Amino acid sequence: MHKFTVGQIVQFEPDERTAAPRGSYEVTKQLPHNGHEYEYRIKSAQEEHERTARESQLSSASGGKAAGK
Repeated sequence: MHKFTVGQIVQFEPDERTAAPRGSYEVTKQLPHNGHEYEYRIKSAQEEHERTARESQLSSASGGKAAGK
């Protein structure tokens, strides 16, 4: 079950392999489970494009890391 919903504002924390700014993003789409965890499409107001993020890279904008991470 997805932890985040479409339209929700989340904090994105990229890992060292991801060249992306951390910060606030809006969830634009829930993606299927990738065999390890759920993924999402996210969009920053500062960028024109969307990104794909793993649930473990996201936390609620009000605090708290994704469940089980």
